[in-house]
Amino acid sequence: MPYAGEPGDGDATVAYRSESEPAPSSSLPRPAAVAPAAATGRRKVAVARVRLLPGTGQWRINGRSLEDYFPNRVHQQHVREPLALLELEGQYDVIARIHGGGISGQAGALRLGIARALSEVDPEANRPPLKRAGMLTRDPRAKERRKAGLKKARKAPQYSKR
Repeated sequence: MPYAGEPGDGDATVAYRSESEPAPSSSLPRPAAVAPAAATGRRKVAVARVRLLPGTGQWRINGRSLEDYFPNRVHQQHVREPLALLELEGQYDVIARIHGGGISGQAGALRLGIARALSEVDPEANRPPLKRAGMLTRDPRAKERRKAGLKKARKAPQYSKR
C-alpha cells in the first residue's frame, strides 16, 4: 500500500490539511499595557517598595525627586534602565519607599523593584526582555561576616616573627 505523498497515490499527497485559515501576521507591535503595579526590590541590606502608576514620568523616592535622592548620574541611569529597555519612560509615575544600605544598594534595590513591577503589569511582553537583560535576578552578594581572630572578614593582623 503506497504512503501519502508517494507517486501513484492520487488524493493522498497532503497528509494534513488545516480547516481554519492561517492567523493574520500583524506587523504592528502590541500596545503596551499601562496599569498600576507594586513590587519589592532588595540589594545588599537595602529594601525598596515600589509602586508604578500610569502617569507622566514623575519620580517620588521617600518624598523627593529622583535627581534629588540620587544626585549621581550613574545611579539615576541604573534606576531608569528597566523603563528605558522597554521604552516606557514617561508613561509611569514611580513612587518608592527605600530604607537600609547605602546609595548603590538602594539604587540596585529600586531597579529590581521597578523591573519586577513592570513584569507584573504585562508579563507576556515585559518579562522576556527584562529577564534577558538580567534585571529580574536579585544580586545575592552581601557583606561577609567578620571572623574571630581577624580584623575583618578575611584581613588578618600583621604577622610578627618575634
